[in-house]
Amino acid sequence: MKARPIDNPPNPWASTAVEYLDEIPPSKLEVFEDHSRQVLSHNDSPDVGFSWSVNPYRGCLHACAYCYARPTHQYLDMGAGTDFETKLVVKPRAPELLREAFEKPSWKGETVVFSGVTDCYQPLEASLRLTRGCLEVCAEYRNPVGIITKGVLVERDLDVLQRLARDARLWVSISLPFHNAELARAMEPYAASPMRRLLTIRRLTEAGIDVAVSVAPIIPGLNDEDIHRVLAAAREAGATRAHHILVRLPGPVKDVFAERLRAKLPLRAERVLHRIRETRGGELNDSRFKHRMRGGGLYAETIHRLFHTAARKVGIRASYITEDAPDTFRRPERKPPPTPQLSLF
Repeated sequence: MKARPIDNPPNPWASTAVEYLDEIPPSKLEVFEDHSRQVLSHNDSPDVGFSWSVNPYRGCLHACAYCYARPTHQYLDMGAGTDFETKLVVKPRAPELLREAFEKPSWKGETVVFSGVTDCYQPLEASLRLTRGCLEVCAEYRNPVGIITKGVLVERDLDVLQRLARDARLWVSISLPFHNAELARAMEPYAASPMRRLLTIRRLTEAGIDVAVSVAPIIPGLNDEDIHRVLAAAREAGATRAHHILVRLPGPVKDVFAERLRAKLPLRAERVLHRIRETRGGELNDSRFKHRMRGGGLYAETIHRLFHTAARKVGIRASYITEDAPDTFRRPERKPPPTPQLSLF
């Protein structure tokens, strides 16, 4: 894929839909177009609870220090640090390509998750509306959908979400790893605050949407102390399910994370890095299947027990993403074009 830059990308802060942002990132935003001919990605990892995903965007303006997707930018000859946060790649034909995929006889109506990599509701979506376009296609075909996001822009699309919930199946998982706003700002500088995301959970549940809270990632020594507060607040806001993942720092993510940690939280940095190593056999990452999401050792097991105990206490079900979905997929009937009637005279 050869990315083509857009001369004047839409300004994501020009819309009131993203007014929750506290500040504009200092680096210049560049947007590139990806003209791939397919938009559905297949996943065969035993650690992930879904098989199909759509990623309208590559790179993410939320700039989370821990984001496991950062290395994917290196495949585009870009960096995993600032480039990942400011050189964003978009798929302008994503809704059209998704429609083409649904029309293929091989497609059986499995759950499609938005997104398996970067956030489908990052600020640029306010202008480009690619995620919304794809969701409208899913609603038209009654294809089950899952959404994983920390972007409160998801509220904008309540109409199509309610249609999906009614005619197919929909679940939304709101990523909320922090309750402490200062820690969240240090690690997730351009994402909505924890309190704002809790409001999103409330608004979605009040609209009849099935909402889970994703306490992910849990960073040993940093936000494991927030687990009970996050679960209690999410339950009070209406979430009925919760799941968690231990922080993953593959490839260059280790360096980005450690640099941000030392710059923003210097008094806690070395303790946090030591705790992560305790859960990863002395390293900062373990890429093995069945281990990369959970870690190992006493400290990791303590975190998992803490999560499940807190979930029971607040009355929220500890349940990971599931693909089980009703068979609702239907291709819309297409009426043939009218045949012109011959004149009688």
